[in-house]
Amino acid sequence: MTYTATGKLPPQTDHAAQALDLAAENQALRARMAYLLEQAERNHSIMTRHQAFDLDIVGAGNFPELVGTIFRVLPIISELDSVTLTLIDEDADIRHVMAKLDVVFEDFPDLIFAEDLDALGFDLGRRNAYSAAPKPLLGMYDPLRHARPFPNAPAGLQSVALVPLLRNRRIIGSLNLGSCDPTRFTPSLGTDFIEHMASIIAICLENVISNEMLKYIGLTDSLTGVYNRRYIDRRLLEEIARARRQSYPISFMYIDIDHFKRVNDTVGHGGGDEVLREVAGRIKNELRASDALARFGGEEFVVLLIDANLDSAAFVAERIRASVAGNMITLSPELQLSVTVSIGVACLNPGEAEGDAEVIARAWIARADELLYEAKESGRNRVVSVSGKAA
Repeated sequence: MTYTATGKLPPQTDHAAQALDLAAENQALRARMAYLLEQAERNHSIMTRHQAFDLDIVGAGNFPELVGTIFRVLPIISELDSVTLTLIDEDADIRHVMAKLDVVFEDFPDLIFAEDLDALGFDLGRRNAYSAAPKPLLGMYDPLRHARPFPNAPAGLQSVALVPLLRNRRIIGSLNLGSCDPTRFTPSLGTDFIEHMASIIAICLENVISNEMLKYIGLTDSLTGVYNRRYIDRRLLEEIARARRQSYPISFMYIDIDHFKRVNDTVGHGGGDEVLREVAGRIKNELRASDALARFGGEEFVVLLIDANLDSAAFVAERIRASVAGNMITLSPELQLSVTVSIGVACLNPGEAEGDAEVIARAWIARADELLYEAKESGRNRVVSVSGKAA
């Protein structure tokens, strides 16, 4: 390289160096611009997917649909390796109502119920649900510390975010996010986006759970806690259609408490109510989870038995009759009553469920009612499953 007397580069060499510097700077700027455009497009895509997700969960019509959408869609649109949901259910009210509404919790292994706020793991200050709202907890995954929010943690889980679900400053649970990327959730990460997402999920959960509670109240007999006629009328149509598709028998019991007017006359309507509750409990104890018990009105109950032929249903009916008659009902330490029931049992066999489901259901109920009448006429405290034959 040739230098001038002043020790400086020749003008043409200086210009070449400047051109190289400008080219390098230009290339760096283009690369930076391309990166920013790529990030903007990625963020736009994520935002679009999340907007669609928000619309999906807002439009969910029931609890299984909402929870199913969260577990199915959120891991995909947010590129997560684990998503779980913890709900506070101190007195098991949510679980009780959802079970009554035929929610199958086994379908949602990542749905977790907590008995109290402490189980969520947030810093709650004075341990009050209405204290200052806790912030999301972000950091490295710890198998011991995060065993509750991630009971089925995938292999390689590295970082997690526990995001409180808040409604009017009240904590109703937490949304738990996990990633196999150790840099995905770090304590320094901004949380505005995931807090916004959790707030929408919290609103949807509260609304759906409230609606399901109202639905449960509308389908439940307030005195005995079992289903009411409205529920069983709807369930009959569903089960007739299902039995038709899957070709299995279903059976129906019509149960009536014998001489119930005498009970009311003897111990008053308060005592009669206690008898109804006790009889409902004894019937329910003899049934499977898949069966349905409803109070039809007054002292009448009905039972729908799934995948049960006439012999099986008659056997269950006899157990119910024996359970009610076998032990006196205690109304007070000084007062006990002996109560019996009469039961008519009708079966709908495969091949008999063809045609209009409502017509079939009415005829089926009428048949069980006729058999109940036979049980009454033949002496009460008995089961009749075939005309003219008492068990």
